[in-house]
Amino acid sequence: MREQDGSAEPERALRWGIERRLEFIDFRLYWEGRINRSDIMRAFALSVQQASADIARYQKLAPDNLAYDRSAKRYLAAPAYRPVFKVDDSDRYLAQLRSLGEKLIQPEEAWMLEIPSFLTLPLPSRPIDPSILKAVLASIRQKTAIEVLYQSMSRPDPLWRWISPHAIGFDGLRWHIRAYCHLDGFFKDFVFARIHEFRGTRPGDVDPAGDRAWIETVPVVIAPHPDLSQAQRKSIALDYGMVDSVRVIQVKRAFLLYFLQRLRLDETGSGRRPAEQQIVLANRTEILEAMATGRHATPAHDAESGVQ
Repeated sequence: MREQDGSAEPERALRWGIERRLEFIDFRLYWEGRINRSDIMRAFALSVQQASADIARYQKLAPDNLAYDRSAKRYLAAPAYRPVFKVDDSDRYLAQLRSLGEKLIQPEEAWMLEIPSFLTLPLPSRPIDPSILKAVLASIRQKTAIEVLYQSMSRPDPLWRWISPHAIGFDGLRWHIRAYCHLDGFFKDFVFARIHEFRGTRPGDVDPAGDRAWIETVPVVIAPHPDLSQAQRKSIALDYGMVDSVRVIQVKRAFLLYFLQRLRLDETGSGRRPAEQQIVLANRTEILEAMATGRHATPAHDAESGVQ
């Protein structure tokens, strides 16, 4: 919750459910400029009295944010409106649209009253067996090792192996497990969808602190392609939020290869035209050195995919 006037913070002793509904009111006021009691009733299955009480609570928190329109019988965002919660976040708004596009939520679960017309790029899904995900999460919580039947890219047939998971990661396209492989003797990534089945657990004896690639962060510096025109370089700088024509992004060493592949900054993008590539890696030497450090502790050991 944010301060309204700088003199004191709004109440923090609200129950989570109530605070969630107040944030919903704030969201609607910021993005759509209006809110009705019926909106709150539908979104949270509340009675008229409960919805009215929530609006009263919101007015107490931010008395200058609401103006009642008697003709339309709804509350509008007042001229002096300022968000109470962190609702003025474009990423959060667009994340709801993306979740709708990927069918992770239904329209009635979104906080928008009027959902704009939009499209998301359809990508092939990577199915994850919920029983395997559940077992891996339990292994992480309980700090145990788990035996999995895994199909790697480097072997023709799946192989049973013991792994000690300590985290999961998403590379932008697929989820994987970060784990110590007792067969190979170092930390690596295992794609969830390549696990056929699992059997048994045993006490773990691996310290996740030994996975330096998962802990250490590397600054990646990107810049507009030098062969673009000045106007094009300026557009790219704006597009990527660059300052003085560079953008520094902190990336975990274990994710460096994924990052470079996603932005096509790896070797596969070296032959592309400047207008297609658009950005370049300004500190390539440092990045290659970081990826070579403890090579078997990073996903870079597998040149094809970055994972086992």
